[in-house]
Amino acid sequence: MESHVLSKNNDSTWYLFGRDPNKTESIIDTNQYMIRTRNSAFLMDPGGIELFSTMFATVLRHVPADQITHLFASHQDPDVISSLGLWDQAIPQATLYAPWLWESFLKHFGMEQMKYAAIPDSGMSVPIDGLSLELIPAHYLHSSGNFNVYDPVHKVLMSGDIGAALEEPGAPFFVEDFEQHTDKMRGFHQRWMPSNTAKNKWIERVRALDIEYLCPQHGRIFKGPDVKNFLDWFEQLQVGITQE
Repeated sequence: MESHVLSKNNDSTWYLFGRDPNKTESIIDTNQYMIRTRNSAFLMDPGGIELFSTMFATVLRHVPADQITHLFASHQDPDVISSLGLWDQAIPQATLYAPWLWESFLKHFGMEQMKYAAIPDSGMSVPIDGLSLELIPAHYLHSSGNFNVYDPVHKVLMSGDIGAALEEPGAPFFVEDFEQHTDKMRGFHQRWMPSNTAKNKWIERVRALDIEYLCPQHGRIFKGPDVKNFLDWFEQLQVGITQE
């Protein structure tokens, strides 16, 4: 699995993990993210159970296990968090931040030692070594209880399935040609995002943020002007449509 530094200053670093060459073809590729501060780490959507050993080994190259204090699940899907039971054994000191709606569902993946911090529908702030992360509501995009992570210092929005694309193996980490990239996003968003009302509410909220990197769970990252390009494209896209 590859790991890349997305953004860095003297106090904290954003990491991107992905492009696992050992995954089977039947499993969709995922992006995982982590913020490393001086004494802690905040690990986001750490992946499916089949990814755990590779993911854990890659994370340990950047932070010792006992300093992974925060785990985040944007929603309940298995490609996001079915590895929870193994993380629970590996980092029992951590707290899982996840939507209140999915607490009883997520615990089916196995959770005996971690503390569960239920995120209210309105979102919340999470302080970590002086850095304040905002958990931004993104309900119905595509899960009925769903959140993004926004870091105002690094200007990064981890957007979960919003902005996701279905890519070929070995695709670059960043969008290079936005217009060409839309073909990889359109069907996914139309099928998996059920509500135009929820979509437009999210866009209005996100346009008010200062974002340099918009980081989805699948596919490439949007950087600089392509953040606005994506928001403009998503705004005009009609969702909740099947390709019949």
